[in-house]
This record gives sequence, structure tokens and C-alpha cells, in this order.
Amino acid sequence: MNKFLFRHIDNSGLVVFRIFFGLLCFLESVGAVFTGWVKRTLVEPELTFSFIGFEWLQPLPGNWMYVYYIVMGIFGLLIMVGYKYRFSMLMFAVMWTSTYLMQKSSYNNHYYLLFILSFVMVLMPAHRYASIDVKIKPSLRQISMPAWCKWIFVIQLFILYTYASIAKLYPDWLDTSVIELLMRGKANYPIIGEFLQQKPIHYFIAYGGILFDGLIIPLLLFKPTRRIAFFASIFFHLFNSIVFQIGIFPYLSLAFSLFFFSPETIKNIFLKNKPLYKEGKVLIPKYGNVIVCLFIVYFTIHIALPVRHHFFKDDVLWTEEGHRLSWRMMLRAKSGKANYKIIDTETKEIIPVKLEDYLSKKQINSASTKPDVIWQFAQHLKGDFAKQGKSVEVYVRTYIRVNGHPSKLLIDPNVDLANEQWHPFKHHDWIMPSN
Repeated sequence: MNKFLFRHIDNSGLVVFRIFFGLLCFLESVGAVFTGWVKRTLVEPELTFSFIGFEWLQPLPGNWMYVYYIVMGIFGLLIMVGYKYRFSMLMFAVMWTSTYLMQKSSYNNHYYLLFILSFVMVLMPAHRYASIDVKIKPSLRQISMPAWCKWIFVIQLFILYTYASIAKLYPDWLDTSVIELLMRGKANYPIIGEFLQQKPIHYFIAYGGILFDGLIIPLLLFKPTRRIAFFASIFFHLFNSIVFQIGIFPYLSLAFSLFFFSPETIKNIFLKNKPLYKEGKVLIPKYGNVIVCLFIVYFTIHIALPVRHHFFKDDVLWTEEGHRLSWRMMLRAKSGKANYKIIDTETKEIIPVKLEDYLSKKQINSASTKPDVIWQFAQHLKGDFAKQGKSVEVYVRTYIRVNGHPSKLLIDPNVDLANEQWHPFKHHDWIMPSN
């Protein structure tokens, strides 16, 4: 284990990855402002659904979230040029994680990946070459790094893609009905819209996605197939970028290729003047045992999180218990409509609720189809009426469709959600059975 983790290797891949990573952090942050994402998600909504347990994390008032994201973008640029690297990386990690936890109406696994990588990058000696930090303090300059700095990315990607592939092995994906539903929303795309409605294309996307996710890391690690896998990766990620418009993730995924190609290749393309480090030395630091323990604990957690839904009752596609943090990417199409009924516990008066008075269009969809958000909104309504001196019960009747199947009742309409507790490690019986 020590030889595997602490053997020193050339650091060209990590140095160039830092530059790309910082640039992508900048583009993601600033792009969120100029595309209107910050406005739609964090500025306009009166209510923000944070991760349960992080309700204290709320958007800054007024227009300050624009400033927040611009500051994040500046830290991205500082990461790219390697100025005050660890401080800049830590600040970006904390700020990004805060915005990730303070809202989940726009949840996706790519935001989760950036949250993980940001903290991993804090620990990386990625500023030891081609950085302003080295120009200011030449003693920082190094041309090598411990092998664990490479393998933490490779293993993380292997976990991500493997679980993404396994998650697709279920009937609605295999018969392409999910792909068909997803592609309907792309019918108005110029040039490719009609093309994406063809059944052979749906099969290509469905089974190509399974094979790509399941094989891409082994193929990149195996030298004879590396170039083919890389070109397949370019096609796959550019296709996703064009069709699904998922921000920086496709380009971040391509940047990971830096950890699979030889240091000579990376150096010759990006760092022509950098000396090439000859591998061989095993340098075990005083805190080596701590690193080994952290390495094991870190990956044990990431292997365990995506399987936790198997310990909940019923299908995760229905209950969403264990869905997040599990690399379950674009796996289902879900729609529904909810009716919230509020009853004054003293007068027994039924108080009408219009979701539009509280929520944005996207939030209404979440508060109609996702049990945890439905519960959170019920708690919000309870608190809102408590401020008016009223004690209320909140009942929800919502029918949802998953992958185009017939509508079914999601929440038990006879349960007062305002007085239910949330249990993160236990199935909630007020979620109706999927069958």
C-alpha cells in the first residue's frame, strides 16, 4: 500500500488539471449569473429548499447572490493561475458547497461532483509548478507528486461511472422508454431535434450510455485502448453538452483524461519547458498512516453511499430515498400535481393554498413529486401559519407519473405531514407503495 500511494510520479497531469479546473470553476460561477440560473434559483424564489439539516443555509438577501457567484468566479481564476492556491481553493470549496446545500430544486450529480473535487483539490500540491505561488516563492517548485494524488481521481471516477452504468440496468431504461421521454423535450432543437426522436437513436443512447459508463475507465487505463477511449469520450461528452446542456461537466470529464495519459504526452503538449520526473522514489511522510486511513475511509464512504437505497423499503425511483449522492444521473422522467390541504386545528377551517403564491414553477414540480421536498414544504406551511398564531395540519394529495406509467398516489392523504418527523436512515410510511 505504501509503495502504491507514496511512490513519486511526474506531476504534469495535476498541474495542467489545476489550470483547467480553475477555468471551469470560473466559467461555472460566472455562467450561472449570466444565464439567469442564479436569478431563477436563488434570487427570485421566496422560499429555498435546502438539504434537510442545513435549513440555516439560505441565499443572501437582495442581489447579493450575484456578488457571491462573481467572487466564486474570481477564486476560480486564482486557482487557475495558482495564486494563494490553497486559500483560493478552500474558499471556492466552502462557497460552492454552501450553495450546493442551500438549494436542491436544481440538484444534479454534477454539482455534487464539483463539491467533492473542490475539497480534494485543496489537498493537492497542484500549485507546485506553473503558478504565481512558485514565482513568488521558488522553494515551492516541484516536478513530482505522490502517486495517491493521481489515484484519488482515477478511483473516484471509476466509482462514479460504475454506479452510473449499474443504475441504468432497469426495464424502463433498457426498453428506451426513458430516453424517448427525455428526447421529446429536445424535438425543437435545430438540425438534430427530429433526429433525436428516432427509435434507433434511443437504443444507441441507452445502451451506449451503459457501455460507456461501465468501460471508459478500464479502457483509459489500458494503453492499447487509451486513444480510442479518449476519442469516444470526446464524442460522448460533447453529445451530452449539446443535447442535455449540463454546464461544465462534460468538459471537466474530458479534463480528467490528463490523469490517464503518460507524463511525457502531457508535458509535450502543455508544459514543453518542464523537466520530466523519472519515477521510482518511495517517500513515506511522517503522517503516511493518516493518509492511508483517510484514503480507505474516503472511498469506503463513496462506495457505500450509492448502495444505501437498497436498505430502504420500495423502489428508489418512486420514493427517492437514497437517490441523491448516488450517481443516479438522468434516469427517470417524473411529473405530477399536488394539492395541499391546510386545516386549522382549533376551528377545523380548511384554508386554501395556492402553490404559485409560495413557489417557482420548478419548485412546484419538486413539491409535487419529491417526498422530501413535499415534507419540507409542509413544515414551511406549518411555520408560516404559526407566525400568524394558528396551529394547522397539512395534508397532501399528489398523483405522479414515473417514466410515462399511469399516475399513482404518492403521499398518504390521511397523514398530517406537518407533525411528521424526518428520518434520514428510515423509510417513511406516509409514502404510498409504488405497486
